Amino acid sequence: MRFVVAVDGSAESDRALDHAVEMATAAGSTLTAVHSVDPDVYDLGGSEPPANSSEFEERLVVESVSDAETRGERLLGDAVDRAAEAGLDADAELLYGDPVETIPDFATREGYDGVFVGHRGLSEEHERVLGSVAKGVVERSSVPVTVVR
Repeated sequence: MRFVVAVDGSAESDRALDHAVEMATAAGSTLTAVHSVDPDVYDLGGSEPPANSSEFEERLVVESVSDAETRGERLLGDAVDRAAEAGLDADAELLYGDPVETIPDFATREGYDGVFVGHRGLSEEHERVLGSVAKGVVERSSVPVTVVR
């Protein structure tokens, strides 16, 4: 079996990676870490949803493609290293576009058997503003998706 795990540098993404590594190792499967470069909006995050529109604006920046690629490559390298520390030989793929579209499309096109993705558990209000990548991947994917909190 072949699995994809989406990484974005969040704690939830790290938990999804750990779970994917554990499952892939147990099943004797291969694992590919993916990160989607979407420089139109970059969420600076935080553990709590923004309290107001002013705080929301402070958390968002537009990132250049070059900066987004550099960040993505670093995240993917870290993911491959973490998998290697657990004894799993993983590879990585940098994707381009909205992760809600690129991750499930990549998994389907390349014949993967499942996708692992972290979920931040944001409030309904925050999800309406930013959307939920995990929810979008689940809705769009033609392969099974494991959402890790």
